Amino acid sequence: MKTLSTFTLAAAFVVAACSAGSSPSEAASGDVAALDASGKQPAAPLADAPFTVEEVAEFDEPWAMTFLPGGKRALVTEKAGKLKLWQADGETLEVAGAPTVAYGGQGGFGDVILAPDFASSGTVYLSWIEAGSGDTYGAVVGRARLVDGASPRLEGLATIWKQDPKVPGRGHFSHRLAFSPDGQYLFISSGERQKFDPAQDMDKNLGKVIRLKPDGSIPADNPFADASRSDRGGITAQIWSLGHRNLLGLAFDGTGRLWQQEMGPKGGDEVNLVERGANYGYPIVSNGDHYDGKDIPDHPTHPEFTAPKLWWNPSISPAGLAWYDGSLYPGWKNSLLMGALSGEGLIRMAIDGDALHKSDRWDLGTRIREVEVNEDGSVWLLTDGKDGKLEKLVPKG
Repeated sequence: MKTLSTFTLAAAFVVAACSAGSSPSEAASGDVAALDASGKQPAAPLADAPFTVEEVAEFDEPWAMTFLPGGKRALVTEKAGKLKLWQADGETLEVAGAPTVAYGGQGGFGDVILAPDFASSGTVYLSWIEAGSGDTYGAVVGRARLVDGASPRLEGLATIWKQDPKVPGRGHFSHRLAFSPDGQYLFISSGERQKFDPAQDMDKNLGKVIRLKPDGSIPADNPFADASRSDRGGITAQIWSLGHRNLLGLAFDGTGRLWQQEMGPKGGDEVNLVERGANYGYPIVSNGDHYDGKDIPDHPTHPEFTAPKLWWNPSISPAGLAWYDGSLYPGWKNSLLMGALSGEGLIRMAIDGDALHKSDRWDLGTRIREVEVNEDGSVWLLTDGKDGKLEKLVPKG
């Protein structure tokens, strides 16, 4: 891996300053730039964080969550195939009617989000893995109506999108979901399934960010949807951006921009500002290398590809991404919050126009799978694994 810049001692002081609640703009611009351009970011101990961690509930391999209106209940997916309804003032219930999932490796039950009109329709969107023929697998996205009550259930589950083609292997499904702020478009992250080349293949929807209407149909203004050209229909028309690897977080900020994070290969984990029709270069470029030690050219060697806003090496294995604009935690307004699996912590990145700054990294001592923001401005986490926990970050003071 070729390092883009030297990580300086001064940059480490930036991390410490930001952990104390200051914004990157309060530090010397050169110090911030050195940290942001480096693949490194030291973690501060939990004792230095502006919060304490409160364990709230336990789940079996939780993968994703979303709060219901009111903030006192949340839907939580468990990777093996169960959908749970957590209640702050009651027991956690299993939601009947969840899809049958192909569980194994990185695959199983994935994301869950509410439809923009959930308050009136009760519609939720889900992602999961299904098996194909000949030991192949792929992610799918569906929608259903949540019937509330003492025995909650899903009704009318229907699939609206599938990874195409299904391929062998159980990795890099991605299948994160996000609605645009206007509620008009559904964005789906589709991993390249550890197959490399599909990320650049316009006839496959692997290694892409997908943009659809809420019913699964394709918007006519997608960048590669051109009815006058025979090569611009079907799968190609779904694509919003390409050249991605394993995208495990999607989040819109307050100005309507879409941010995405993805696991790089050996090093080179990325956060990207997702732009219409952009190509992010994988597997042609990456700030990481192949696991067998073979070099992958770094982003600056191919300026025709869109470079990440931030990157990490050694890997932190990002999972979960949320935009924060609350006031419960000093200095966090207009930030992205990202979990880390192998990095076992939480990372905060301050948004500054089109730029992004490495502001804080806290060592939580456990794999963080999901980050969510409740409507009261509190931040919640799901830890990874068989004894996964739902945790609330309680502001200090």
